[in-house]
Amino acid sequence: MTDKPKLRVLFCGAVLQNFFDLPGSEIGKVWAATGEMLKGIRDLPGVEIIGTIDDDQTMVGTSPNGWPWTFYILADVPDRETAVAACNLFRTIEVGEYRLWRYIRVEARVGRELVIPA
Repeated sequence: MTDKPKLRVLFCGAVLQNFFDLPGSEIGKVWAATGEMLKGIRDLPGVEIIGTIDDDQTMVGTSPNGWPWTFYILADVPDRETAVAACNLFRTIEVGEYRLWRYIRVEARVGRELVIPA
């Protein structure tokens, strides 16, 4: 019996204009929700975070159409349902009266590991 291969997922996050429109006193709530989302992805059963990139020092401002993305999370996940559950965190984590997806857009690219020949 062989183990089912994990899926390789690149979660791409884009900070939206709604975040930049917030008064400074409200920004901390979004950062707290973002931390909750990051821990939520990491803590999903079977998820292994391979790496992350935070492009906030050279990507300044919103990315409403996705590219360029503000941050990336590369992970191995056991199945498509787990990738969907990770994306769903953006729909369910609350930021005041809104959800996280008001401030950050996510797109997940799902595939398999590209093996480089020896």
